[in-house]
Amino acid sequence: MKISFLSENLQKKISFLNRALSSRGQLPILSNFLLDVGKGKLTISATDLEIGIITEVPVSVEEEGRITIPAKNFSDLLLSIGNQKINLYSDGDSLKLTGEKIKASFQTMPAEDFPNLYEDKGEEFITLKKAQIEEFLTRVVFAAAIDSTRPALSGVLLDKENGEAILVSTDGYRLSLQKNVFKTSEDLKKPLVIPARTIRELLSIKEDAEDIKVFVSDKNNQIIFEMGETLLVGRLIDAPYPEYQKIIPTDFSTKAVVNREELLSAIKICTIFARETANIIKISIDKNKIIISANSPSVGEDSVEVEAKTTGEENEIAFNAKYVIDVLTSLDKEDLVFEMNGPLNPGVFKIKEDDSYLHLIMPIRVQG
Repeated sequence: MKISFLSENLQKKISFLNRALSSRGQLPILSNFLLDVGKGKLTISATDLEIGIITEVPVSVEEEGRITIPAKNFSDLLLSIGNQKINLYSDGDSLKLTGEKIKASFQTMPAEDFPNLYEDKGEEFITLKKAQIEEFLTRVVFAAAIDSTRPALSGVLLDKENGEAILVSTDGYRLSLQKNVFKTSEDLKKPLVIPARTIRELLSIKEDAEDIKVFVSDKNNQIIFEMGETLLVGRLIDAPYPEYQKIIPTDFSTKAVVNREELLSAIKICTIFARETANIIKISIDKNKIIISANSPSVGEDSVEVEAKTTGEENEIAFNAKYVIDVLTSLDKEDLVFEMNGPLNPGVFKIKEDDSYLHLIMPIRVQG
């Protein structure tokens, strides 16, 4: 292998490649990047066996080849040297790097030891606009379980309802539902449970491409996202998704329309006093206002009023403040609707004049 390239072309890719590296020491090859040179480009792969990332960089090629090198040292060096012309070439069991005033040598491992990220992409399932899918995924991915004994809860369900695609996520305490993701017709042949981690990594990839192509391989139970020069490979979760429809209320006794940023600010203020009481805040719906409050016997109490347009019964409910903050920060709309049926039933956040999204939070039972 012998190539040369501008360091900045690769520096742009390194940060998200590092996100696919394994921290498990039992397989040293997973701490390496696979470098594959051919047809005027350098292809770099990283994987921890759960996800894989592959990206391409244009280079000047004198000699093609494949090799793996320690990813962290290579990344740290590359990000430290600024913008300059870099030369890479094989020398026995090592890979040499030279620049304007720098020389380095990396120990290598055979490319044959690096796992194959996928056999084939499978069928192109759909092409989506990057801005649209980023908005929709941001609205749901945070509600998936981080670590769960029920594998399906650590994923995001992609299914269809009334001929349109929907995204659903839940960790058992909250649930996000996004409708009208795209018109499915016959595109979505079966429900897919996509690992939430795969989606978070997709959102971290910074590519200029406006479209995201999605491939599904039934043979290998994989989903592949192609964005510009980068591929993200994830393994679908093979587990049934819970029947989430049963917990979504169909009518409400109390409704409030409120400014998202004002509500978020009030909740953050009250979390100062909620820290000692399991982060519990109380939301009280009164005439033309919402009162957010927190009470800690060892610290004190506070409350903040937020103007709102309210209809129906006066009501109150208690939540884990973090759950409310999560949904409010995931949305970028100005006005939200909050609906509820009483302190023991879930509360629901929606976007004003937009029926395509809802977020449900289970209440906390409190005394008094």
